[in-house]
Amino acid sequence: MSSTTSISRMQAWLESLRPKTLPLAVTAVITGSALSSWTGHFKWPVALLALLTATMLQILSNLANDYGDVTKGSDTEKRIGPMRGMQKGLITAKQMKNALMITVLLSCLSGISLIIVACNNPSDMIGFLLLGLLAIAAAITYTVGTRPYGYIGLGDLSVLIFFGWLSVLGTYYLQANTFSLNTILPATACGLLSVAVLNINNLRDIESDRQNGKNTLAVRLGGKKARYYHAVLIIGAIACLVAFKLLYLTGWLSWLFLLACPLLLQHLFQVLNDPTPEGMRPKLVQMVKAALLTNVLFSIGLVLN
Repeated sequence: MSSTTSISRMQAWLESLRPKTLPLAVTAVITGSALSSWTGHFKWPVALLALLTATMLQILSNLANDYGDVTKGSDTEKRIGPMRGMQKGLITAKQMKNALMITVLLSCLSGISLIIVACNNPSDMIGFLLLGLLAIAAAITYTVGTRPYGYIGLGDLSVLIFFGWLSVLGTYYLQANTFSLNTILPATACGLLSVAVLNINNLRDIESDRQNGKNTLAVRLGGKKARYYHAVLIIGAIACLVAFKLLYLTGWLSWLFLLACPLLLQHLFQVLNDPTPEGMRPKLVQMVKAALLTNVLFSIGLVLN
């Protein structure tokens, strides 16, 4: 095998891992850990293991997404987004299956370690073990299987649940060993921003998805309504954080997340005024950065508060 071929294959694997999407998993754990710190329950070992587990699950979802879309014919040369390893023919289906199995194993090891370190009673251990298995199943069946839910418009709901409620509330519970109702607002905000990232991805691929039977919510809504939906997601996330601040926090430092609003609103203005799928390509990374900045600033303000 030539050096050029080796480099190309390594690059193909890196592209399939989609490192630019990993902040979505990281920010949810950061937000949950900041909430734990705010209530005096922060635990470094639990936070780090939660971070590792969330990252492994995100990687699993990314690899499964590549495998599912290519095998179902959704990722074609007409797709606007970047071509991945399987599309380029540098990664075979068998190799991707092996990678998926390895990632599932690593996710299980990380998740079990997290449960052992964090859980104090058998009921919590069983509950989080079942939630972990559900998260693995959801990561795979988004695009893989006879009836993948990403192909029937349920991807947005899944992201809200797993990148918002489950990740943030789960991270908080594993450190505090209790559930607090006031954590729902930040968890919802985190989830809505992650859904906005998915929506931009689906707006970018709306034409190829429609042609290949991948009926994402953007396809079902149509380009114009999907852009209005994007506005609801972003404004809803900001509203959740503002409501949390007004209800539970004092001091100006807890308004730090508002520093991200100009970036979010500029992004939203550009999305609403660009009706082309091609125009959404640079907006994807922009939305990831905006979501990361918003959650990190909120978390900093929460800890300092």
